[in-house]
Amino acid sequence: MKQNPLSLVQTTIQAVQTPHSDPSRSGFSRRKFLRRAALAGGVISTPWLVPFNVLGRNGAVPPSEKILLGGLGIGGRGSGVLNWMLGESDVHFVAVCDAKKSQRENVKRMVDNRYGNKDCAVHQDIREFLATRTDIDALLIATGDRWHATASVLAMRAGKDVYSEKPSSMTIAEGQAVVDTARRYSRVYQTGVQRLSEANFAFAIELARSGRLGKVHTARAHIAPWDAAEMRHDWLPAEPEPPKDEVDWDAWLGPCPWRPYNSAYVRGGWRGFYDFHTSCIGEWGAHTFAQSQAGLDTLDTSAVEYHYVNNPTGDGMVTVFANGTRMILHRGDEWWHGSCGMRFEGPEGWVSVADGYSIPEVSSPSLLADLKKIVGDYMARTQRPMSHVRNFFDCVKSRRLTVAHPGVMHRTMSTVHAANICMWLKRDMKYDPVKEEFVNDAEANRLRSRAMREPWII
Repeated sequence: MKQNPLSLVQTTIQAVQTPHSDPSRSGFSRRKFLRRAALAGGVISTPWLVPFNVLGRNGAVPPSEKILLGGLGIGGRGSGVLNWMLGESDVHFVAVCDAKKSQRENVKRMVDNRYGNKDCAVHQDIREFLATRTDIDALLIATGDRWHATASVLAMRAGKDVYSEKPSSMTIAEGQAVVDTARRYSRVYQTGVQRLSEANFAFAIELARSGRLGKVHTARAHIAPWDAAEMRHDWLPAEPEPPKDEVDWDAWLGPCPWRPYNSAYVRGGWRGFYDFHTSCIGEWGAHTFAQSQAGLDTLDTSAVEYHYVNNPTGDGMVTVFANGTRMILHRGDEWWHGSCGMRFEGPEGWVSVADGYSIPEVSSPSLLADLKKIVGDYMARTQRPMSHVRNFFDCVKSRRLTVAHPGVMHRTMSTVHAANICMWLKRDMKYDPVKEEFVNDAEANRLRSRAMREPWII
């Protein structure tokens, strides 16, 4: 029987005004309320004027079911990720925050052109942004390395789900803070190691995990072929600071030590400096360590041994996990062609893949026979699509763990940080991933964290 419109409105208002009501028990969620209230208002006034997209017809996603997305620090890489996200029909980007005026204006122009309006809001101060934009469900964080963990923690405390670009922590302590915050505030989090959601890489990982190569004993992980493991501890010469509206230098630095302004930093020249970067190991290792540890079934831990190599980059370093498997760092392309390569080796064969492959390389063509089935079985078992951003948005709705959840980020980045510390101290070392400390090495343990500058302490 068709419900009277006035009754529908009364029921909706009563459900919201009932004292001490629990939406989770009543089944009356915020989005259900908005949908019901919109429907009630439309019936009372002029239902024939309600657009089909508002009602979710013809395949459109109604506004009440859309994920409202914001962005923080969206530059070149972030714009690429945002383009992927704007293609999702149930996502609507509403606001950007950036310490650089040129970047926030670029993002606004990009988003407004996509939507055909002028609605994208711009913000300069992250504190004001998080405090006032209570409508935003999720944030894309694509600042430089120095801000990833701090911004993620502040955003999750403000009730936002987070997609953070890699490397998602500067230290072991920062990784711990991200894990603890996501757990405490029940937030969904994805670190941007997108190759975990690409078919070629997923196939290689599943080939290693399934036993088709025998018991895998070695993974090889690509590190960036530029910069060094030993980073610069000086800073660039001072230049006159621009107006705060152009570049808020204090906010750009964030938790890092105060350094004099130099325009090269804000043009991307911060890489290679200890204050701002995670070295050539972190640059690509943030990707390839996660990929390698996935295939070795060690995503819930970190390597326990790190063997120093006497070169500037860490090329050839052997790391060992508690189960005896090894992950070896490689700077060149001996084991693959392309960027962010990885390789798994077992007694019955090997598989190798990197960016740009049409299909993975394998020791025997027979290993490729079930490629589509292996990827399909993985997707069915995990309920994960071959799209990193789609996996994130699906989990925002379902509240399930993403493929690159905080634990995955922290454990694999801890391996990155420990490898860096091994190179900095120029000696072999052992790490206890349960206690999250180096064994009998006070100097190494002091490097698990860095001082953070007020007011950006997390």
